[in-house]
Amino acid sequence: MNHRELATPAIEHHARTVPLRPFRRSSRGLLATVGLLALAGCASDAPLDTFKPQGPEAQTIQDLAVPVFLVAGVVFVLVLGGILWLSLKYRDRSHGEDPTDPRQTHGVIPLEIGWTIVPALILAVIAPFTVVTILDLADQPEGPEVIDVTVIGQQWWWEYQYDLDDDGEPDIITANEMVIPAGVPVNLHIESRDVIHSFWIPALNGKKDAVPGRTHNLTIEADDPGQYRGQCTEFCGLSHANMRMRVYAVDQAEYDTWVAGQLAPAPVPEAGTPAAAGQQTFIQACSSCHVINGLEPEDYQGAPLVSGASPNLTHFMSRTTYAGAIFETYLPPDGDEDAQYLDIIENGQFDRAQLEAWLRNPPGEKPMAPTPNEYSDGLGRGMPNLNLSESQIDELVAYLETLE
Repeated sequence: MNHRELATPAIEHHARTVPLRPFRRSSRGLLATVGLLALAGCASDAPLDTFKPQGPEAQTIQDLAVPVFLVAGVVFVLVLGGILWLSLKYRDRSHGEDPTDPRQTHGVIPLEIGWTIVPALILAVIAPFTVVTILDLADQPEGPEVIDVTVIGQQWWWEYQYDLDDDGEPDIITANEMVIPAGVPVNLHIESRDVIHSFWIPALNGKKDAVPGRTHNLTIEADDPGQYRGQCTEFCGLSHANMRMRVYAVDQAEYDTWVAGQLAPAPVPEAGTPAAAGQQTFIQACSSCHVINGLEPEDYQGAPLVSGASPNLTHFMSRTTYAGAIFETYLPPDGDEDAQYLDIIENGQFDRAQLEAWLRNPPGEKPMAPTPNEYSDGLGRGMPNLNLSESQIDELVAYLETLE
């Protein structure tokens, strides 16, 4: 036997053992990554926590999801435990010798039948409860107390149209946030003006897509007054992550007061004031996209009145957010980000600096594509920079402050 033949087992043994080290390092890295991801999901004050239902529809989803997750958890433990047990029991102990293959189970009829029937039985048990839950959530309530709101998704904000008298025409048009009475069902009719979006207020119900050319129905109801946040969950372009929404549930008396205020026309500023000058700035620079109820066509003095796809600003100061609900109109009272609606409106401090920054350069404050290009069907997306002067910005803010 020559030296080359004597050295072969050592070389083979080295080749078998060396690759295990990078494998162990990668396994530790994988476990660390999984651990960090698990910890990242353990926030105690997450505003989009789907496991904290605050309404009957969300509770219905919770009643199904928790048992299903428990079953899935048991299956996960059993499958992973089996894999680890088999990996340890049949690991290679040859130490460089020819490894012995474990007994093969392919074609063993009892095992083949077992791991086919058991998952089928599990799904057969879960399926009826899932179907019942889906049908229950699809059934929209009826009655004189039920409120109908049309929800329209658009890059990158949400519009809400309230039809209070069931005549097919919206009586109230607002943006970014809904105000609803607590304890009252609200039937949403969800649409889109451009691409597919997805409406999601996790504390009140599950997700529902907004699809161009279609209307999808969803019902929400809040058990108690409070602030409920949401997020578009369908990637819809450049500022998808900045397309948020809020629902404020209030008591019935407060809701009635809000409705009365929303139905009123915008106040007319006193002549010669900064607000009056701001109204003229609005007519000249903003009226081609935005509407303010109460301004008659003759008030526009030749400026085009072509709005219909930008937020209605009639009662801008009655909203706590703007620009897709990413900016606060008011700094929350006492720093309480979950403050009640009326508390924010009455006691919050108007954040003038942020509104001025938004008017000064909207695309710089929120990623948008207001300039038409070959990929946008000749349409811009979002609010452009109007190149307003500082005096125009001051006057325009003074006017917007009157729109309560």
